[in-house]
Amino acid sequence: MIIQGRKTTPKDIALFREMIQANPSWGRTRLSKELSVLWNWRAASGQLKDMACRTFLLKLEKRDCLTLPPRRYSYGKAPRRVSCPHVPHKTAVIAGTLDSLGPVRIEVVKDKDLRGLFKCLLSRYHYLGFSRTVGENLKYLVFDRDARPLACLLFGLAAWKIAARDNFIGWDEDTRKANLHLITNNMRFLILPWVKVPHLASHILGRVARRISSDWIKRYNHPIYMLETFVEKERFRGICYRAANWIYVGQTQGRSRNDRYKTLKVPVKDIYLLPLLKRFREPVRLCL
Repeated sequence: MIIQGRKTTPKDIALFREMIQANPSWGRTRLSKELSVLWNWRAASGQLKDMACRTFLLKLEKRDCLTLPPRRYSYGKAPRRVSCPHVPHKTAVIAGTLDSLGPVRIEVVKDKDLRGLFKCLLSRYHYLGFSRTVGENLKYLVFDRDARPLACLLFGLAAWKIAARDNFIGWDEDTRKANLHLITNNMRFLILPWVKVPHLASHILGRVARRISSDWIKRYNHPIYMLETFVEKERFRGICYRAANWIYVGQTQGRSRNDRYKTLKVPVKDIYLLPLLKRFREPVRLCL
């Protein structure tokens, strides 16, 4: 079988079963970490891909190849919204022109204080809330010249397989599997509700696009060649993405980004892409 891009043999499955039987105290987290160590399954940054390994094991279980230890926590089918502690912040109306705010400052969220504020703002003001991120990701907070927060952005793992995106790039299946880590998904973009500044959203998207690849290299030791996002068409029109030169390439099929079994129904979304290189089809296909 080919599961998550990896050839899996009966010998592999026998090994997984033996690991589970020999270590009855292990939960799913420990099992996936031990297996990722055994296989040396790592991202380009060297970090263990234990969450990818967990997904791999879940797919084997769905095919009745093995039985995983019982879940110790149950989060349901939908991404779990995290309740975040309140971090004091000003909510007075911010209005005017871009020039009146400047210089707009964009910070990569690294330290504890910024993480707390980032989670608080998304949790309270974004309609999807904040949920824990896995795998490679970057968080940005945007401030005006008076250090007042303006916006939050979260970039994470690209969708595993999207026909409109893959056709636009010219990917076949093997090329997609080899190069998917060169794309990142803009999973959250929040302009805070009291901020009323024309053209701010597209300005922020443009600024982030110019720096995100170098930020990614600093953290994960590889570049980003393309950005993607999914805009829920019943809620938004994607105006700020189009103004920032993102390209509309089609719509989703009303399935979750990780729904390989076509069982979850979600709103249809417009798909936007932003190539970060002019000749992006060649580097994305051939560079690695």
